[in-house]
Amino acid sequence: MAVTTADNRIAFDAAGFESFLSNRNEPDWLQKSRRDAFEQYQQLSSEPLDPEEFKRLDLRTFRPEKYSLNTSSAGETSFETLMQNRGEFGGAIVQVDGKCVSSSLSEELKSQGVLFGNLSELLVEHRELLEPYFLKKAVKAGQDRFSAWHAAFWTGGAVLYVPRNVEVDVPLYSLIGLQGEGAADLSHTLIIIEDGASATLLEETSCTNENADGLHVGAVELIVGQGARLRYVQLQNWNEKVRHFAHQSGRVARDAMLQWTVGGLGGKLMHIHQDVHLDGRGAHAQVNGVTFATDKQLLSYYTQQTHHQPDTSSDLLYKQVCRDHSRCVWRGMIKVDEIAQKTDGYQRNDALMLSSDARADAIPGLEIEADDVRCTHGATAGQVDEEQVFYAMCRGLSRYEAMHVIVEGFFAEVYDRIPVELVRETLSQAVERKLGIGE
Repeated sequence: MAVTTADNRIAFDAAGFESFLSNRNEPDWLQKSRRDAFEQYQQLSSEPLDPEEFKRLDLRTFRPEKYSLNTSSAGETSFETLMQNRGEFGGAIVQVDGKCVSSSLSEELKSQGVLFGNLSELLVEHRELLEPYFLKKAVKAGQDRFSAWHAAFWTGGAVLYVPRNVEVDVPLYSLIGLQGEGAADLSHTLIIIEDGASATLLEETSCTNENADGLHVGAVELIVGQGARLRYVQLQNWNEKVRHFAHQSGRVARDAMLQWTVGGLGGKLMHIHQDVHLDGRGAHAQVNGVTFATDKQLLSYYTQQTHHQPDTSSDLLYKQVCRDHSRCVWRGMIKVDEIAQKTDGYQRNDALMLSSDARADAIPGLEIEADDVRCTHGATAGQVDEEQVFYAMCRGLSRYEAMHVIVEGFFAEVYDRIPVELVRETLSQAVERKLGIGE
């Protein structure tokens, strides 16, 4: 993995953008798309953000000029990760401060036409396959200032392309790392699963220094073809100094299935805009979320499940735990187009407070234009029952251990929906660490 050896940083102003382009050595078509996005970024930066999405986030102390891109060469370092050394993978990619430092893929998968590796390289080498999807089908550059910022300055990332009817049985792995003080990462994840294909990608974020202030402005695009199946997991585990913003979007075609699991553990401030679009008849999406906030963390999700065609279904379940003075925010919306009859949409958010100073905001919503649908939503919030804690402690558990049992039980409904054992075990251990067990 990489470590910076010189201070060579690029700011996000006009001069920095030109310097950034001069360092990229990219074809004209790609640099043009960046220039178009930078114009949008400059325009959108002076316009207000959507109040419905951002009014619960205080961005007054956020100073983009504090962060910069690092173009220095690299050496070796190591990350404390949740999943990297706990399983066997068919391929792996590691990115540090926006640069790919290692990438591998099994020969068997290569022989089947699977592409997996550094987005910066593969997007150019396989333009005809990837460009029609990149920032065109799912995440759009002009959505807001953060998406435009990302589209102008994206620094690399992971791409997974699985050809038609190819089944990837072994999970693939991606690590996004931050290490320098004031370092910014604008990595991008692009997954394209063609008709009848299947794959699983496990992705996580991490920091080398628990005290380093950092920034992530990312994007995730999940394209699932007809009859295809994708399982995608992203565990956000930055330190509690990093600010994390991302646009994430999935497009699910006819009779296809997307299972999307997110974990929000780290970060000083996190805001994820997460969309799922059911584009084809019979498409199904399951979205799972586990969030655990401590100290003064603010972790926020804005989710949308949009049904564009008949006979589609979506099922979202988020479980959030808050402790100390932390806050969790979830704003969810199910949208149903007029032609999307026989839609089955469900969303639920449950919040558990472990202290009286913690706070959870849950706002579900429906926008339904069809007249033959079943769409339901719900949200609950409450504190830990002290009688449950007392009951567990009477049987020899410490208070921390009793809390762990209760929190594990609270998260169990989400764990039971995840078929990948490595992910269930990883989330369980991460919860233990957040509770201070075993430290």
